[in-house]
Amino acid sequence: MFTKPFRVKSNTVMKASDRRKLKADISAAFPSLSSDELTEVIPNKEELNVVKIYAHKGDTVTLYVLHKNPLFFQLEKHLYPTVYMLWRYPDALPTFRTWPPVLHKLIGGADLMLPGVVPPCSGLPDLKQGDCCAVTIVNNRAPVAVGTAAVSSAEMVSLGMKGRGVCILHTYMDHLWAFGEKCSPPVIPDPEGKQPVVNDEECEDDEQRDEEEEGNGSAEQELRQSEPLVDQTCSGVGELSLAEQEEGRKEWEKANEEGENNQDDHKSPQEDMDSLFLQCFLCALKSKVKKSELPLLTSTFLRNHMFSCCPSGKQLDIKKSSYKKLSKFLQVMQQQHSIVRVKELTKGVESIVEVDWKNPELRSFCVPEEAEVEAIPLQSGGEEMYHPPEITILYSVSARLEPLFQDAKKRKGVILQPAEVRSIVTDYVKMNDLVNENNKKTLGRMQQCYQMVFPGQIPIIKKGHVEPIDITVASRGSNKKVTLIKNLEVYGLDPTAVATALQHRVQARSVLQPVPGAKDKVLVQIQGNQSQQVGRLLLDHYQIPGKYIQGLDKAVKCGKKK
Repeated sequence: MFTKPFRVKSNTVMKASDRRKLKADISAAFPSLSSDELTEVIPNKEELNVVKIYAHKGDTVTLYVLHKNPLFFQLEKHLYPTVYMLWRYPDALPTFRTWPPVLHKLIGGADLMLPGVVPPCSGLPDLKQGDCCAVTIVNNRAPVAVGTAAVSSAEMVSLGMKGRGVCILHTYMDHLWAFGEKCSPPVIPDPEGKQPVVNDEECEDDEQRDEEEEGNGSAEQELRQSEPLVDQTCSGVGELSLAEQEEGRKEWEKANEEGENNQDDHKSPQEDMDSLFLQCFLCALKSKVKKSELPLLTSTFLRNHMFSCCPSGKQLDIKKSSYKKLSKFLQVMQQQHSIVRVKELTKGVESIVEVDWKNPELRSFCVPEEAEVEAIPLQSGGEEMYHPPEITILYSVSARLEPLFQDAKKRKGVILQPAEVRSIVTDYVKMNDLVNENNKKTLGRMQQCYQMVFPGQIPIIKKGHVEPIDITVASRGSNKKVTLIKNLEVYGLDPTAVATALQHRVQARSVLQPVPGAKDKVLVQIQGNQSQQVGRLLLDHYQIPGKYIQGLDKAVKCGKKK
């Protein structure tokens, strides 16, 4: 939780009434502390500060600081001790022992995996899932990490000591530790700490020395017979040889690597969305935004730059992140990462006014190759990319003009290309000497048709004029506008897919409504005047010819500001 820097919201001196309440909470949470120890932890006449902070993921945490050292932190109404407090009272929490190399993994943000736990001879502490516990290293009882039990002690044994054991919240050398005096852990001897590092050869050497000193050849046998029975049932840890220890460490390292590789699988959807937002944010700044574009509206930055950096198959949704609002996300990027500076240039409208191009996090970020392609939902559930149809204007022989086409053996209802109509009419005029330069109304009197050919499909011929995709802007209520898009089905476009693409492109709500008087047709309605964005989507992405889109002139006018 404290592997990354946090932001301090407030720092105040605790009142006497709050101090008494804190003592009661500590006494209830840590019953092993005596009244005298509790008074030493929270003295009555010394200054105790309450510091409220925001963790890097947005969690609100309360710290209780004495003599510049945080002693406790409170998260979601649960009280946890820091390593500073546990160094003074190491027995305040049940502990799990582990090997010294594991500490580096814990400091890096990993949880404690069960293969890395060194069980004591007395067995594992009796814990339930979610209970607070501490982590120590072999030969030193000074805790180096604080967390909660991932599973109960009984489940740890039933799982064969495999899987996640302790969910780490705070460690030695993290940013919460750095908030204090940054002192090193004291050395507190562990009576059981020497057992894992003693092998059979050392035991034999010690026994031989005792035998030489006492001159009694049966001393070794008597000593072994007098050992308590508990030593024989000690889970084998106290009699580990060096080779077995090394094998145990390798097993832990392998399990820990597997655990780290699977940590992404255990991430919540909210954490995944936070990571995706950070990736797209850095990618947009490094590959899309230019210094000349600043100041840049935050909404424009999200719509035109961050969305285009989203990897294929994924979609940015601020509501599914822990930030919930774009302003809060940018605030974190400004205050904790110091990458951008956001300012409200006009009332209620924020803009990015400055970017720290030399920021180490920004400079070290590598832009993925996929970022060059804008992520737009595919048609047919993402199975195939949409290809626009080929549209050809045709003409049908009407009853009124049937005599004109008798010589060409074309009956009523026959579909002809414009060139065929022109050729037949020209031959008829020349044959009957009916040349009249002013009479060019033959095509106008024929029934117009059109042929639509989709890739890999049979051509479709329909009578009438081609209905263009209609983009209109309507008013709703007093001062609200919506954009309506009709006739998408004519061109083989899925209104649902178009609505989803527009919704993520402009970050506005979209709905589908039935078209009055038309069967199997719906129109897409999206909030605001989005005619310009609709035009770009249809022209650039779906590649619909402009002559089949009605309302593009409105989009151009909407883009001008007077």
